Amino acid sequence: MQVSRRRFLSAALAAVAGRRAPNIVVILADDLGYGDLSCYNPGSRISTPNLDRLAAQGMRFTDAHSPSAVCTPTRYGLLTGRYCWRTWLTSGVLDGFDPPLVEPGRLTVASLLRRRGYATACVGKWHLGMEWTARDGTTVRRRASGGFRAGTDVDFTKPVRGGPRAAGFDWYYGISASLDMSPYCFIENERTVGIPDVPTPEERDLFMNQVPGVKTPDFRLQDVQPVLIRKAREYIWGRKDAANPFFLYLALASPHLPVVPNDAYIGRSKAGRYGDFVAELDGGVGAVMEALELSGQAANTLVLFTSDNGGLWHWWEYVEADDKAFGKVTPRSRYVRDFGHQSNAGLRGTKADIWEGGHRVPFLVRWPGVVKPGGVSHSLVGLNDLLATCAAILGERLPDDAGEDSISFLGALHDPAARTRDDLILHSLHGEFAVRQGDWKLALSRGSGGFSAPREVKPKPGEPAGQLYNLRTDPSETQNLYGKHPEIVASLESLLARYRKQGRSR
Repeated sequence: MQVSRRRFLSAALAAVAGRRAPNIVVILADDLGYGDLSCYNPGSRISTPNLDRLAAQGMRFTDAHSPSAVCTPTRYGLLTGRYCWRTWLTSGVLDGFDPPLVEPGRLTVASLLRRRGYATACVGKWHLGMEWTARDGTTVRRRASGGFRAGTDVDFTKPVRGGPRAAGFDWYYGISASLDMSPYCFIENERTVGIPDVPTPEERDLFMNQVPGVKTPDFRLQDVQPVLIRKAREYIWGRKDAANPFFLYLALASPHLPVVPNDAYIGRSKAGRYGDFVAELDGGVGAVMEALELSGQAANTLVLFTSDNGGLWHWWEYVEADDKAFGKVTPRSRYVRDFGHQSNAGLRGTKADIWEGGHRVPFLVRWPGVVKPGGVSHSLVGLNDLLATCAAILGERLPDDAGEDSISFLGALHDPAARTRDDLILHSLHGEFAVRQGDWKLALSRGSGGFSAPREVKPKPGEPAGQLYNLRTDPSETQNLYGKHPEIVASLESLLARYRKQGRSR
């Protein structure tokens, strides 16, 4: 830890000394882009008044990143403070029936806080694996490569173990994975809410991406967001008179596909159906904030809002150029162009990509009495830093076998100018690495490593093997400086190699 970081951390600890331990509410959106929020993007075609208010009442981080450009590995990093590529999941995501990814006994944000007297709850999308039982009595095993499973061979009368309750949460209500993956049902603690025995067909178009599966008879996609918000509000109200603080991890399933805004939000945005879905998410966040206010708990609650990766609804000129080469324009590119809204603002790429649009995310923190309203921090922050920050709030030091890649940003909450971390490792859907240090970002490959074209580029003789960008002068990653700064390339490659070899980065 650098001297400056020690100084700011000491000041932050002094500022919270003597206060009752705060309630902590972490709200994680799903596929929400950096440019979807109007507080980040003046050109956004979506009005997000509740999130804008949260930013005005707290601090807005401009250089925050998900450790991965897709959901499962980011959720692992968020809760464990460890890069997911250190596990058996080195690319891709889990499906709704894959086994638990969080190792038994590994310290998580929930287990850390619970052992310090917190009540802990998880509401929403888990997507970190669970132990399901097959009809023949065996445990459902890890999925082989290929599509997501339907789950018709699963015995839903049996308990579902190895999920949030095994990772330190006292209570759980939510869905096992993304809302386009089977099973389409709610789960409370270790039981499905009803038996999902109704077959569902495959359904794919611009706004839908449903794989074949099974659902409970009364399960509706449009109900998921309202139900999760209602459960979160009920939990908050239930803690109104409790003597001990609580930790609520609210992992929303929106605005990830399927895009299913409810009727009350149709037409709320100027960005079509996707924009309306984001507006509904904003309304849900407002409802949660209202519950904290009306229950009298807002003054002693730290609220953190962020997204698990960058947005999908983004159009970049190189995509159009690539499409023209094949004589077409993709429906999503046409949709985004028609409405004039880009989910990732001026950042290159989309969800899944190693480029900034894949992993730079909105990051808002409100903590009355500690975080000054209207603050803006340009400090480098990773979502995997939550564990170390919670430990710092409690005055704890993480053990050597926990939070191996987590560094506290508590100092930045006290002083927006405080430096937090010096570097960060980033990862794409298909397992491509990038390393960020200061203004410089090195991607080890030439393509996106995700959804955007070109995904892979095989360098010709004499061409650069990777990508190097100065994000201070070129945040949109338009000028590859790989060949001009071999010394920076070598330094960043060495840093990444060291962190991978030693099993930790702090």
